Amino acid sequence: MPMKRLFASILTLGVLCCGCSQEDDILPAQQQKIVSYLGSTHSPRLVPEEQADPEVQQPFYSVSGNAVYRYIDIADYYNPQRPSRPEVTASSRVSITFRAYVFSYTNIVTSGTKVTMPYFTNDPVLEQALVDAGLTPGPDWDFKPLEIDMQDGDILKGLYFALLGCREGDDVEAYMSYNMAYGGGDFSVIPRESPVAFFFTVNSVE
Repeated sequence: MPMKRLFASILTLGVLCCGCSQEDDILPAQQQKIVSYLGSTHSPRLVPEEQADPEVQQPFYSVSGNAVYRYIDIADYYNPQRPSRPEVTASSRVSITFRAYVFSYTNIVTSGTKVTMPYFTNDPVLEQALVDAGLTPGPDWDFKPLEIDMQDGDILKGLYFALLGCREGDDVEAYMSYNMAYGGGDFSVIPRESPVAFFFTVNSVE
C-alpha cells in the first residue's frame, strides 16, 4: 500500500479503535511510565504545567485529552512574539512536518549518526535514510508538509489534542497512551496497545 494512503488508513483506524479498546490496567501503567519518563529521562527534564515557573522559563508538559502529554520547545513557548502567531483551534487548517514513533519510554534521537527511525514521517531530513532502508518515495509518498483540516475527523485523537493550542512555528513533542493512538488492535508495524510519540513542527495555521 502506498505510504501516504497507509498513513491515512492509520489515522482513520486510530479514531475508530480508540473507542473500542477496553481501558484496564494497561492505561494507568502507560500514563505512569510516560510521566516518569518526562520527569526523569527526558532532556530537558519536565515538570507538570501547573508546577512550572515562568519566571525562569522552566520547561514543562501539559496534558490534554485522555493521556496526551505535550512539550512545546521552551525556545518557542517563551518567545515573546509567540502570542501574536496564529493558534491552532478546532476549526483550523494546519500544516506540519512530523516524525511518528512507537514509544518505548526511552529517549528518541532526532539527529546525529544514530537517529531513532520513525514508523512514518514526511521530514525531508530523513528521506535518504528511508530510501537506504528500502522505502522508495513516489507519487503517493512525498516529503511535503502534511495538511490537516482539524474539522475533518481524519486524524488520531492524540494528534488532534496535541495540535490544539499550538501556534505557528512551534516545535512540539507529543506522547500518547494507546487509547489516544491506535487502540487495542495490531496495525501494520504498530504493535497492539502501543504508546506513540509524534514530533512535529507547526509550519502554518489558517
